[in-house]
Amino acid sequence: MFLALLALTVGGALMTLLESETALRAGVFLLVLGGWAVSLCLHEFGHAIVAFRGGDREVYFKGYLTLDPRKYADPVLSLVLPLLFLAIGGIPLPGGAVWINHNALRSRAVDSRVSLAGPFMNLVLGILLAVSVAVFQPAFGLAAGLSFLALLQLAAFVLNMLPVPGLDGWGAIEPYLSYPARSFGAKARPWAPLILFAALIGIPGVSEVFWDVVVALYGGVGGEAELAGFGQLLFFFWQ
Repeated sequence: MFLALLALTVGGALMTLLESETALRAGVFLLVLGGWAVSLCLHEFGHAIVAFRGGDREVYFKGYLTLDPRKYADPVLSLVLPLLFLAIGGIPLPGGAVWINHNALRSRAVDSRVSLAGPFMNLVLGILLAVSVAVFQPAFGLAAGLSFLALLQLAAFVLNMLPVPGLDGWGAIEPYLSYPARSFGAKARPWAPLILFAALIGIPGVSEVFWDVVVALYGGVGGEAELAGFGQLLFFFWQ
């Protein structure tokens, strides 16, 4: 499955090189959608591999180290919904996390690193994509698609690092919190991300601040905002 998603991404990239506006728009759409699916797999793999090295051997037997999204605790939450939200509104919704046996981890520091590993994958991917466009300067369509995908990776990083119950940012600090705080986080985990996403979608000021931070980070790693903007326009070809 992971190789199929990777092939879809590469196929979309090749389509952007054809001399056809239809192929260009379809290629950018497939490149970004496929690339986002690949990044979701790598995000979850990041959690799993750090957990495995940190003492949780169950992730191996659950198949989390195979990069196959069908092995996740909930493939719909981990893959289908994030792709749907991206296609509808360009929102980098994080996938459902793999199930980690936190009691098997060696220390609180390891527990924290497990949470950070997923967003770190997005950060690395975003930097690599932005730098590759700046260094290799591919054709316009390919550059636009890769730039928009890079922007989404950095948006996923910023979003996941927020200390909101249910997100990785909360998971990173949770091992060091008091019992009442952890208990509150456990109760808030199902609905806190929903409130955050509602605020990002429905409150203009919140959305603007979030994307200002993302664009600033994107520019800081060498990304071109104009190219990412063109990529976004090509991705939402029906608008």
